[in-house]
Amino acid sequence: MQSLPAIFMDLALILVTAGVITVIFKWLKQPLVLGYILAGFFIGPYFKWFPVISDPSSVHVWSDIGIVFLMFALGLEFSIKKLKKVGGTGAITALTELAVMFVVGNVVGHALGFSSMSCIFLGCMLSISSTAIIIKSFDDLKLKQQKFTSTVTAVLVVEDIVAVLLLVVLSTVSVSKTVDGGELAMSMVRLVFSLIAWFVFGIYLIPTFLRWMRKYMTEETLLLVAVGLCFAMVVMAAKAGFSTALGAFVMGAILAETIEADVIHRLITPLKNLFSAVFFVSVGMLIQPAVLGQKWLAVLVIALSIILFKTTAATAGVLLSGKPLKTAIQSGFCFCQIGEFSFIIAGLGNSFGVIDGNLYPIIVSVSILTTFVTPYMIKGATPFYGWLEPKLPAKLKKHLAEYSEHSNSAGDGLAAIHAFVRKQLKGILIHGVILAAMALLSLNVLRPLLDGLFADLEIPQIWSRVLGLAATLVLMSPFLWAVAVKNVSRKKIKEMFDTYRFSQAVVIPLLVLRYFIALFMVGMVVAGYVNLAVGLLMVVAVIVVAVVLFSRRADGFYSRIEESFTKNFNIRQAQASFHIPAGMENEFVMERLRMTPSSPLAGKTLAENQIRERYGANIVTIERGETVIDLPQKDAILMPADVVTVIGTEEQVSPLRADIEKEADMLVHDHSDHEMHMYRYHVEAGGPLCGMQIGTSLLATKHHVMVVAIERGGRKIVNPPRGTVFMHDDLLWFVSPEELTVSGFEKKMVEI
Repeated sequence: MQSLPAIFMDLALILVTAGVITVIFKWLKQPLVLGYILAGFFIGPYFKWFPVISDPSSVHVWSDIGIVFLMFALGLEFSIKKLKKVGGTGAITALTELAVMFVVGNVVGHALGFSSMSCIFLGCMLSISSTAIIIKSFDDLKLKQQKFTSTVTAVLVVEDIVAVLLLVVLSTVSVSKTVDGGELAMSMVRLVFSLIAWFVFGIYLIPTFLRWMRKYMTEETLLLVAVGLCFAMVVMAAKAGFSTALGAFVMGAILAETIEADVIHRLITPLKNLFSAVFFVSVGMLIQPAVLGQKWLAVLVIALSIILFKTTAATAGVLLSGKPLKTAIQSGFCFCQIGEFSFIIAGLGNSFGVIDGNLYPIIVSVSILTTFVTPYMIKGATPFYGWLEPKLPAKLKKHLAEYSEHSNSAGDGLAAIHAFVRKQLKGILIHGVILAAMALLSLNVLRPLLDGLFADLEIPQIWSRVLGLAATLVLMSPFLWAVAVKNVSRKKIKEMFDTYRFSQAVVIPLLVLRYFIALFMVGMVVAGYVNLAVGLLMVVAVIVVAVVLFSRRADGFYSRIEESFTKNFNIRQAQASFHIPAGMENEFVMERLRMTPSSPLAGKTLAENQIRERYGANIVTIERGETVIDLPQKDAILMPADVVTVIGTEEQVSPLRADIEKEADMLVHDHSDHEMHMYRYHVEAGGPLCGMQIGTSLLATKHHVMVVAIERGGRKIVNPPRGTVFMHDDLLWFVSPEELTVSGFEKKMVEI
């Protein structure tokens, strides 16, 4: 008999144990993530009275897949537009929190007697929060659609990006004991370049591909394509030296801009739940009771420092970014733990042998302890705000409100120049990245491919180089035109020169930079295919030809590309009933919600539900299959599976969302006590039914029975039409939920 691989036994143990523990936690009304961690402790190597996992390496692979699905689902819910909207808040909050916690980590580390290098690593470990824990807590607590969660997610994304840079810095410090500023700068440039290239090419290509295959698409094929794209981006991120979690998030954010996003999210949710459960169980397996017993003071001090200072720093960061006090507290209370990146940083220090040997198990224990606290901190944020707000001085509350309003308002006398500079820098950055990516692909992929092909065909190499160079320059031409010429209006530039004294010092260098980038990109490609000296001459020739002959053609070609990109980028937003103006975005929330069968609003009219009177919100559209009902009237009925667009403030939409998306108390209901009885009735001449039609017999309304078959002349008529006439000697078969007794014509019925 073939032996069973260990992974089968391990998965059986993991899933059964996790299932039983989480049922208990559900019964206790506790967050499920805590149940997963406890289950991991039971089956881990440090709990002797339970079966133990036999192949931890395989479980670790599955847990990595869990992080990928968690981040992929997060990206699907957090689109690029949302990231752009709260990106400033995320950066300010993350940097504030990182700076404070790095100092706190060093101070606490020295107080506990750790070495200087261990203190540096400890400060970095305490700086990074757990994306997986926070997102899972949002799922468990049904908070994903709250307004503050977008702020939290933006901070987490910035933290993950900073964590990648920290790994580079710490690796350098561990080897050379110094910080290599050049390597750090190059890592940052490489990260920004990769993110822009991924998003630009992804938004241009992927929605177009999905639109092409939409008519051939089933749920099965869409799931395969979506998961395939996710893991393709994970591989690309890993090859580029970034985390797999970042790659999964990027692909989720790209797909979030497609109209397939909601369906993809629904399809991958079971996969996310399965693999993320394995991840949290694997975290629980790291709990070491011996360390908790020996180093309990260090664990407790570090954990309390995280809960106190990290929460305070994050709250202060959100306030500094201009958010209201309530949003700041709700967001700040989420950052009270450390997680997966902290393990990676600790493992890096261990591998280089530069940190104290007991720091890693201490950090694991701290992570577990703070993970247990996280759901309760998130739940307690709003009550804490309700307790704190009345106790604050009126003057302080006024200053906070004025600061928030001022931070979110625009007021600048040099708005024209600022807008011009932002637009120019944005175009230079995006088009420069596209050109650099095309040049690198051409030199590293196309050139070797053509050289090999022409060598096999025994054609001189010069022709492969000419072909590759020509093809590359043709493909780059619209973007070369965009980086050098697009959005350069002589009329507007002259107006700025005449209006603002120092505008020339800003505008002229930007224009020179655009021309330099175009020249540099062409020169890099030409030099990569031919001799450098010859390449310089060809650059001049190419530029002259491009300016004289192809400017209009490049303009048209680029315009079509930009139009297609813009369409893809806005396609999901175009599905909305209408768009909230920028000045009203802070007051209104607009969401598309799916009505569940368990919703107390389902099956009732808008008038019966009193949506506006009870919640203060409005339902502006109802989508039912392929039908869209705009501005539904009060007699419109809300049905299960309807997708409704609601608008209102967050306080109005939040309770309405809970009622529309209400889940059943039980997944499966037992209806075995609800029986249907089947009866047989013989129709006799002169009887009460003989000669009557089914529709006029009142069997359904008066006697609560349904005729399902008639035996007539040796044949059976199944589900006879309403116009069927009962005839002499017919045998009627009907069903009823009642146990029928003798009454009227029912005296001759015989129960089978």
